[in-house]
Amino acid sequence: MQLGPQNNFFPDLTVTPRTDIIFFCSPNNPTGHAATRKQLQHLVEFARDNGSIIIFDSAYAAYISDDSPKSIFEIPGAKEVAIEISSFSKFAGFTGVRLGWTVVPEELLFSGGFPVIHDFNRIVCTCFNGASNIAQAGGLACLSPEGFQAICAVIDYYKENAKILVDTFASLGLEVYGGVSAPYVWVHFPGSKSWNIFAEILEKTHIITVPGSGFGPGGAEYIRISAFGKRKHIIEASWRLEKLFSKGKPLCNCLK
Repeated sequence: MQLGPQNNFFPDLTVTPRTDIIFFCSPNNPTGHAATRKQLQHLVEFARDNGSIIIFDSAYAAYISDDSPKSIFEIPGAKEVAIEISSFSKFAGFTGVRLGWTVVPEELLFSGGFPVIHDFNRIVCTCFNGASNIAQAGGLACLSPEGFQAICAVIDYYKENAKILVDTFASLGLEVYGGVSAPYVWVHFPGSKSWNIFAEILEKTHIITVPGSGFGPGGAEYIRISAFGKRKHIIEASWRLEKLFSKGKPLCNCLK
């Protein structure tokens, strides 16, 4: 499903074909967009009308800064059409430790009336023996009052990093998305190929970005910047970008 600024980063469901499974990530990686309540209501209605199951990835929900839903189950009727997956990886830095969860409502049924959770339980119990005790202990520590307070402080830190990056690219006259309810900044370079943008920034500033085309054809003119990092590195990267452009050397085609 094509997502971009032209459709407010939400698919045009009037032309979206019927499908068994809909994968939807909010806040989105890489665009940083958090779906609004109205958008998710449309998505739930579409799934109900078409007999589809939504796989809703809420791994970045802790970064939401406005009233956008943090869970698909905030939407009436979602328990009948959706499965929600999430992880400690993004909000608690558990990447590599591997600890997450899946919510499969009892109300979610196949077309024949059989509960989806029964099949899900059978598959998981057959293929997986569960997260390690070490990972689970770490997860419990994160959910303790002290742990959760520390996590919230780290999230705020990364959101401040994102704001620095957004302000930097905006000051250079570029269209910037995300960075408010997500740790990612999605920058548009009209008329340029993302791999060329990536290569030029790497060569001239030694900053690593992610070419947008790696996320699909809709990202061909974009790069993704991550706010995961130390403040001094974010500030240094912003300074290098500003220095590069202040020399009057346009990046690819976009600033000529």
